[in-house]
Amino acid sequence: MKIKILYFYFILLPLAFADLKVGFYASSCPKAESIVKKVVQNRFNRDKSITAALLRMHFHDCAVRGCDASILINSTKANTAEKEAGANGSVRGYDLIDEAKKTLEAACPSTVSCADIITLATRDAVALSGGPQYDVPTGRRDGLVSNIDDVNIPGPNTPVSVTSQFFASKGITTQEMVTLFGAHTVGVAHCSFFDGRLSGAKPDPTMDPALNAKLVKLCSSRGDPATPLDQKSSFVFDNEFYEQILAKKGVLLIDQQLALDATTKGFVSDFAANGDKFQKGFANAIVKMGEIDVLVGNQGEIRRKCSVFNRN
Repeated sequence: MKIKILYFYFILLPLAFADLKVGFYASSCPKAESIVKKVVQNRFNRDKSITAALLRMHFHDCAVRGCDASILINSTKANTAEKEAGANGSVRGYDLIDEAKKTLEAACPSTVSCADIITLATRDAVALSGGPQYDVPTGRRDGLVSNIDDVNIPGPNTPVSVTSQFFASKGITTQEMVTLFGAHTVGVAHCSFFDGRLSGAKPDPTMDPALNAKLVKLCSSRGDPATPLDQKSSFVFDNEFYEQILAKKGVLLIDQQLALDATTKGFVSDFAANGDKFQKGFANAIVKMGEIDVLVGNQGEIRRKCSVFNRN
């Protein structure tokens, strides 16, 4: 009996300290990554903007409790989840994650985490948009908590210094932060995120006058229209974003300030001048971001449905 107790003890112990690894599902669900890739490919063929949506979802998930798919949870009468936070109001792509999960559950029940699906789907979408092709380690587990009060993500008007501090608290360096902002090369922003910079009487001096005039006209229309953050190649994952903000064509205040702040402008110039350096740097930075406070081994759970905890 003692031998059996010791045997199980040593088998279970490493699970709590398991690491992420490339090809985690090679044995348990060999087609996992190809299933996710097919779902993303099908969506991308219809909607090129899905890349920006998934990048935003991935960051907004990892930036709160770590990359644990807590952003996917629906609210209940007893709990208001992260999804309801103002910062997450424009996050979309939930249906794509649900579609991939449904297919994976049919192929490999209770095996592939929702957190890994987000990470893999983002990787595939970036590559489809012309971005770097990179391997991502998998083995994440899904979290058991999702609370609106935990969401405290820097906004578009947050100073560079404060934004840098936030990233640093997650283990992301200033250079890596600037690299991750390069995801805005395929993003859009609604007028409500930048209309404070627009004024016919006293326009923001850090914004190109022609762009200012264009955005004033756009935002004077009904509703809350959107404009590309990269005004030149909005669906291509390239380094054009950095060239744009160097030319004072940053739509969001935080984007423009990256090209002006002493701690970040050097990195902006480097990436604007060297697209390959940006692509390689982005791949490394987003892989690192995807490892923030992950749950592994026997932590958390593998949700059967991404929007609902298993225990419910």
